[in-house]
Amino acid sequence: MQTALAPTILAMTSALDRALDRVGDRWTLLVVDALLGGPRKFGELEAAVPGIAPNILSDRLKRLAGDGLVIAEAYSERPPRYEYRLTAAGRDLGGVLTLLARWGAAGDEAALPRHEACGTPADVHWHCPTCDVPIDPGEATTIRYV
Repeated sequence: MQTALAPTILAMTSALDRALDRVGDRWTLLVVDALLGGPRKFGELEAAVPGIAPNILSDRLKRLAGDGLVIAEAYSERPPRYEYRLTAAGRDLGGVLTLLARWGAAGDEAALPRHEACGTPADVHWHCPTCDVPIDPGEATTIRYV
C-alpha cells in the first residue's frame, strides 16, 4: 500500500544510503573525528585513532579524499609525506558525529560531547532558517529530504 509518506521515506533512505556509502564504517568516522581538531600528519592520526592499522588508515584517507571530505597536502617530497585536513564538507560531519556521540553516551554524563570553552554538554537542535523557529523532534516525520 502506497502512502503519502512513502516518497519522503524513499528520499530519506536514499540520502542515508549515499551518506553511509561515503562514511559508513567505524574507522572512517573516527578518522574524521580526529581531524575535527585541525590538520594532522599520518603518524598523528595513527596515535589519535587507537587500534587502526596503517593500511586501513591509508585506505580511509584515500577514500575520504576521493569523496572530497579530506585534503592531503604534501609537506615533503622525499619521502612523500602529507598533512591531512577536512574540507568544509568534512567539517560538516562534526555535527553528525556530535549527535552520534551524544546518543552513544546515553546514561554516561562524563562521556557527553562538551563545549570546549566552558565544559557544558553540547546540545543539538533542529532549526528552520526560513521560519526562524526550532523544530520539535516530534515533527521529524514532516521533514522532507530532497
